[in-house]
Amino acid sequence: MNAIEVKNLSLHYGSFQALKNVNVQFQEKMITALIGPSGCGKSTLLRCLNRMNDLIEGVKITGVVNFRDINIYAPGTDVVELRRHVGMVFQRPNPFPLSVFDNVAYGLRVHQEMKKIQLSAIVERSLQATGLWDDLKDKLSETATELPLYQQQLLCITRLIAIEPKVILMDEPCSALDPIATAKIEELMLELKKKYTIVIVTHNMQQAARVSDYSGFMLMGELIEFNKTGRIFTNPDDKRTQDYITGRFG
Repeated sequence: MNAIEVKNLSLHYGSFQALKNVNVQFQEKMITALIGPSGCGKSTLLRCLNRMNDLIEGVKITGVVNFRDINIYAPGTDVVELRRHVGMVFQRPNPFPLSVFDNVAYGLRVHQEMKKIQLSAIVERSLQATGLWDDLKDKLSETATELPLYQQQLLCITRLIAIEPKVILMDEPCSALDPIATAKIEELMLELKKKYTIVIVTHNMQQAARVSDYSGFMLMGELIEFNKTGRIFTNPDDKRTQDYITGRFG
């Protein structure tokens, strides 16, 4: 079953075409990796899935992105509500300069009225889900920006899953982290896919091979090839995919 379906999606930044007629389906409760060299359109495509590119001046988007069989680019779309269901984790951790508790509770307070006892229960459950509860249960009042970098990134994921999205978008979530922290994030992703659909942009071929079920190779704004990750990495259909994976360019 598809969580998100993209049809004939093109995007221009002014006169520059960053995405060219992309067609792809993201499967529910699977991890999909978008790979390719820098500037190929991976992050641009990812940001199209919850309309983050709307924030950039001069962007023109054509095509369809269906979430729950509804085109998110249709007039009248509630973008705030969309981003509740299709949330994003960025390359560098971006916790708010608030307490750990208030970071996790932030989205809950924005989207719905809730009593403190309910908030506390959801904050605890969310921190347990990302493996942070034992480390932070006695530090809930401390400022989140003072946490180690990997805990900040885990906290950003916690803040997102507290509002129970359907899809989690991750834009190179491990690029600022060391190998040990990266392994923890990857373990968490594999656990989270039991409940959530995950789309990840990564430059790390080993990471894509380790965690993803499907992979899409992008080049110069085009989705060159999309298939199960095992097929992409061992027997791709397109020579350009083979050349990239084997390090001949990129």
